[in-house]
Amino acid sequence: MDYTTMIMWLGFILAGYSVVGNDSIQTLGTFLSSNEERPWYVLWIYAGGILAVTLLIGWANYEGDVSYGRLDKYPFIEDLSWPYLLPPLILMVLTRSGIPVSTSFLILTFFNPKNLQDMVEKSLLGYVVAFGVALLLYFLITKTVEKRFIETTIKKREKTLWTVLQWCATGYLWSMWLIQDFANIFVYLPRDLSGKEITISLSILLALLGYIFYSRGGSIQKIVKAKTNTIDIRSATIIDFTYGTVLFFFKEMSNIPMSTTWVFIGLLAGREIAIRYQLSKKVEGNTWKMLGSDLAKVFFGLVVSIALVYVMRWLTV
Repeated sequence: MDYTTMIMWLGFILAGYSVVGNDSIQTLGTFLSSNEERPWYVLWIYAGGILAVTLLIGWANYEGDVSYGRLDKYPFIEDLSWPYLLPPLILMVLTRSGIPVSTSFLILTFFNPKNLQDMVEKSLLGYVVAFGVALLLYFLITKTVEKRFIETTIKKREKTLWTVLQWCATGYLWSMWLIQDFANIFVYLPRDLSGKEITISLSILLALLGYIFYSRGGSIQKIVKAKTNTIDIRSATIIDFTYGTVLFFFKEMSNIPMSTTWVFIGLLAGREIAIRYQLSKKVEGNTWKMLGSDLAKVFFGLVVSIALVYVMRWLTV
């Protein structure tokens, strides 16, 4: 294996671990929280199966490009060198500290800084849309639906129905997220993967996903659990369907990569404000502080990614 090939696969593995460890928990966090009693490998088999199907559909329909065309403006770099390993390495450090940074900004900006503005604009729009949708939705359903979820324990006869609905919602959301975020991982590999390359890359991702399920989400999972009633399977189902639908909207809107992290944070913020206001007619300072902290963390990730672009340029001169 030559130097460039080694950097290519090492970058892919590091990006895979970083992205799966950071962004996938924002997608699968409610699924993990509401299924804590189930063995980790059952959840892994389900999520891994959806990952494999989504990956292979993209590979078959886009002439080997599993990013669903989202890497059209990011041509494969033939002479990858060690500075390209910096984004996923730094992302790993930030992820372990529980900071929900955007993998799209940290990794893709390295490969084509010119597209940063388009990504920022789409991601900001994603935050605003997700915030607005969640705010409106939970203003409408908090007193009649979410209040009941908070005050009552799910009945045995309802459990089966809500379990099926939640697993369907998770599958829907997970596939929408993968279509958006495959670009952040596969940017290190050629755009027309061979059968051997797709097999190796899929095996690596499934192994990384297995570790995430085994560790039950890690630090980022704390952000999900801090919000009102997210461990209730009924509430988790509504969150997942809403999040998946917002991602579907942006998938159809354009193939410009975006930060799913910003969509996730926006949705949780809108939901939390609506629920707190509808239940107590006010939003306390601690709530604003928590939501402001979440937003500050994703903006911090944006600042870091922009700074890294200039560091890389200096290193590669």
